[in-house]
Amino acid sequence: MTTDQIINILKQKANPEKILIKESKFGIRANHALGIYHKDLKELAKQIPKDDKIASELFDSGIYEARLLCSKIFNPENLTEALMDKWTSTFENWEICDSFCMGLFAKSQYAVPKAIEWSQRTREFEKRAGFTIMAAYCMADKISLNDTFEQFFPIIKGACTDERIYVKKAVNWALRNIGKRNIDLKSKAIEVSEEILKMNDRSAKWIANNALKELKSDTVRMSDYPRKIYR
Repeated sequence: MTTDQIINILKQKANPEKILIKESKFGIRANHALGIYHKDLKELAKQIPKDDKIASELFDSGIYEARLLCSKIFNPENLTEALMDKWTSTFENWEICDSFCMGLFAKSQYAVPKAIEWSQRTREFEKRAGFTIMAAYCMADKISLNDTFEQFFPIIKGACTDERIYVKKAVNWALRNIGKRNIDLKSKAIEVSEEILKMNDRSAKWIANNALKELKSDTVRMSDYPRKIYR
């Protein structure tokens, strides 16, 4: 399949009504959108072999759904920091941010440094990208020791007063996922959550309470990574 063929398929699937549904129901606002649900893009991606050139051409087309497809067919081992910076600077909603960060960036060799760097950004979806990578990296990396993840705790504490909904949800997500990695990180994440809870800030209290509710639950599901230690 060529880039032009893929774009033609996307245009055939276009549905302006879905643009409005995604905006009103899911808060997904995007420029140059065709109106295609993410689940349908995932099915289309299964038909396209991994191809960095086509993926880059899809992104550069400017079509929103083509950019989402890029995140699904680019090879993570071929990512460069420059390319990651270029793509992240265009993120305009949580859907495209999470699609790139979970499916692609968290699997790259630059996942940790970019998570740390972007978590300090001001722009909403660049900052969200940093914490989304942290959350996803907890599952993508099955062998790193706890110190890799413990370095995220001070960053999480520093960002927990950000009131923007898509930032604070990602901060909370990162905190919860670190805690679900193994029993030792769970204990540390609970400790950090209790420290955050003491802050006189509405966003911080929401992040902490939400994390504590899950991490203290009897049914919380643990990953037990790295399993050579925890299983």
